Amino acid sequence: MYYCGVFCCAEFWCQCATKYDVSLIPKELLPYAGAVVRNSEVNYEVRDIDYSNYRVKKAITVFNESGDDAAEILIWYNKLRQVKSVKGIIYDSSGLPVSKFSEKNFDDYYGGGRSSLFEDTRVKVFRPGANGYPYTVEYECDIRDNQTMIISDWVPANMFGVAVEKSSLTFTCKPSLAIRYKEYNMPVKAVIVTDKAGFKTYTWQISNARATRYEPYSPPPETFLSMVKIAPVTFTYQKIHGSYNNWNELGKWIYDVLLTDRDILTPSTIATIKSMTAGLADPKLKAKKVYEYMQNKTRYISVQVGIGGYRPFPASEVDQVSYGDCKALTNYMRSLLKAVDIESYYCHVEAGTNRIDMDPDFASMTQANHAILCIPFKNDTTFLECTNQKIPFGFVGDFTDDRTVLACTPDGGRLIRTPKYNATVSTQVRKATLNLDAAGTLNGYLQTEYKGSQYDNRDQIIDELPAERIKKFKKIYPINNLEIDKLELTQDKSLQPVTKEHIIFSADNYASAQNDKLHFSPNIVNQMRTPLREVNNRKNLVYINRGYTDDDEIIYKVPEGFKLEKHPLNVVLIKPFGIFNASVTFKDGQLIYKRRLQINDGAYSKDIYPDMVNFYQEVVDADNYTAILGKN
Repeated sequence: MYYCGVFCCAEFWCQCATKYDVSLIPKELLPYAGAVVRNSEVNYEVRDIDYSNYRVKKAITVFNESGDDAAEILIWYNKLRQVKSVKGIIYDSSGLPVSKFSEKNFDDYYGGGRSSLFEDTRVKVFRPGANGYPYTVEYECDIRDNQTMIISDWVPANMFGVAVEKSSLTFTCKPSLAIRYKEYNMPVKAVIVTDKAGFKTYTWQISNARATRYEPYSPPPETFLSMVKIAPVTFTYQKIHGSYNNWNELGKWIYDVLLTDRDILTPSTIATIKSMTAGLADPKLKAKKVYEYMQNKTRYISVQVGIGGYRPFPASEVDQVSYGDCKALTNYMRSLLKAVDIESYYCHVEAGTNRIDMDPDFASMTQANHAILCIPFKNDTTFLECTNQKIPFGFVGDFTDDRTVLACTPDGGRLIRTPKYNATVSTQVRKATLNLDAAGTLNGYLQTEYKGSQYDNRDQIIDELPAERIKKFKKIYPINNLEIDKLELTQDKSLQPVTKEHIIFSADNYASAQNDKLHFSPNIVNQMRTPLREVNNRKNLVYINRGYTDDDEIIYKVPEGFKLEKHPLNVVLIKPFGIFNASVTFKDGQLIYKRRLQINDGAYSKDIYPDMVNFYQEVVDADNYTAILGKN
């Protein structure tokens, strides 16, 4: 599926060079700005239902390396989207021209990823690479888009650290082509003008918008940046017509047009699925069996050609070739379940580790980049990620958890929510029993269980060869002189999945032995080393994207005659956003270390941030605690 983001293009050809003198930028725009948009004009013209023209003129001044990305020009194109022209000029700090560039100076790349079999999308990229700072890039781009289904969101400053001196969006359409739009965090409303021919022009303009400073634990930028979303009421894509006003109508169009006749399987495949599940009465166990069959049979390969960016390939084709993209595999799984009379819904979702909800009040095709499957069982709703051959049935992980998705049903689209893995579910529980001798050598076992959103913490390692596993674990657990004698990683893929890790190891000189004393850190593998950065005059809410709980208990059997000389550790922190307990006790020749860190997801007042800084500093201090054992 094409990523439905803002297509970055080009801007405007200056007549008077000195107007880009850096000294002319209003002083109030300089704080926190790595770059300033001097002028930006985005123009959409939809004069026919089959195509639109997209023109951009832009000038942006870059002050330092942090602003270089804002000046990079990316132009996506394919058979539907054609670049008619692009050109630009680079200026020095005084606003004097240094060099010109045109389309021939752009690098041209294949637009597909490593998992793509074929995509007809390519991207032109120009990185200014000025000799010194500050510099200004002015450019102009003209694109013809032979479709009207997708209208890119307008975001005047689409990243942190970018100020805007002047920026505008103008959208013009013929009388018969109605649109819907929604303004987010906009200081102004649209100005709407109708000419004598009936063409409507919508214009938004902002000026002197200060840069948004990056602040740790900020909400997703989509929640506070200024933007405008536009969606057509009627449209054409690859000669396929459609219309919608809300999510219900959009889901109905997807079901009736994009999914129709895409769920047909051969009689032999249907017979195989029915035979395989014949002895299972529980619909959930039956669906699990079918899901595992699909995982073993297929692999994920992206195929994005024409309407293939939005319509799944037929289930019969996937069944034959045993591969497909997210849409094809999701539709294939839907078809397999249909063969055993289990209803399921094809769903659109915005996937990624940052949770982004669809706007319930504004339907558009730009709010999703992935497809998953939903099974509405009688007692619960189960979601399936169909592109991952290793993931357990019903587990979506942090890629699509806790967000709204558009379920496309025969009755229309419905917004439903994927499962949430909160702090009590997303756990990492570690227990260890270790022997420490008088020379400081450590040996013993360490076992850990990962659940919830932490279930897949070891997915990047579990399929490695034993030698490579050990090599990577030595980087994960930076214990001096670590020697791993045995390493076991297993995954229980039941309806409550868990990953288990068991290590038997030794480490010479783990403790510093000197003058009948042993100095060592009892927190052997789970230390927070970097405190949270202080931020004065914070603007944003404190936003914790995902909660989790880490629970450690490590028992050290110490040499006979040794006792704890340093004061024991005992820290208890309780805050709305998290709980931390850490303790060291000594009894009967054993030093017992316990640590529990629970972080609660949610949005909190910005005023709580100093408390959060102190909280993490105390966690860092506690994690750096050094135990001192002395011999009687």
